[in-house]
Amino acid sequence: MRRGSSQHGIMRTKHIKITHTMAQSVGKFSLHNGGGFVVSISFDYLDENLQKQRSKSGSNFPLGQTDTVDPGTLGVPNGATLWLHADVVWGTDNVATQGFIYQSGGSLTAAYTITGTTLDNTMGLISVS
Repeated sequence: MRRGSSQHGIMRTKHIKITHTMAQSVGKFSLHNGGGFVVSISFDYLDENLQKQRSKSGSNFPLGQTDTVDPGTLGVPNGATLWLHADVVWGTDNVATQGFIYQSGGSLTAAYTITGTTLDNTMGLISVS
């Protein structure tokens, strides 16, 4: 997997070792915004060549609201290993540490919450149900 950062439009990457584990399949993700900022949902996922990709972003939503997204609507292919990516407006993004397998039409939802401030936030998995 490659993790990237951008400086002046140039993508810089760092290689991270991928270990294979049995990830749980889910069909949707929800994110509750308990932070003092606006956020949107996107996903980091592995493509067929095991290269990390970023999906499109969903709509922005403010403090106190929850958004639920089917990753396929943001361009994640069925069967991909993926991680929730919280896009914090004017702040530091946060990527989930728990990976899942996207199952289009799957009945399970991975529910997360994000709290804190734009530059100091924490995101955690609450449940899978």
